Amino acid sequence: MARMHTGKHGKSKSRKPAVEMGTLPEGLKLSSDEIKGIINDYAKKGMPHALIGQKLKEEHGVPYIRQVLGTRLSNIIKESKLEGAFPQDMLGLMRKAVVLRRHLQKNHGDQHNRMSLIRTEAKIWRLSKYYKKEGVLPIDWKYDPEKIALIIKGS
Repeated sequence: MARMHTGKHGKSKSRKPAVEMGTLPEGLKLSSDEIKGIINDYAKKGMPHALIGQKLKEEHGVPYIRQVLGTRLSNIIKESKLEGAFPQDMLGLMRKAVVLRRHLQKNHGDQHNRMSLIRTEAKIWRLSKYYKKEGVLPIDWKYDPEKIALIIKGS
């Protein structure tokens, strides 16, 4: 699939080893309940999903959560009712937009980052339209940069 704002193509194939779902890899000392407990602890601390997966891999030796537990990390967090108000991908884009706006207030002539802000906010609007359709965000939710800046500052 082509990337959105460049003329290059990406590589879209999985490089994960083929393992049956729900089987524990050799050398893993944690049970599935212990892994779920660790995930919930990290989620309570407010860690993003990607960082939780990275910590599990590096510190606890869990190679692939989905292959070990048979379900995705986001589903485990959703079952525990620990997910945030916004999806992780949208929250990351909103953080980036807040930082870019702050930068552009100090550097008025920075045209490259002005274009980057426009692209980032376009992605936020597209994602918000999708999440409204899926019922993740309320139908009447609007992207307001000032309100989002306060939300990001508070988290």
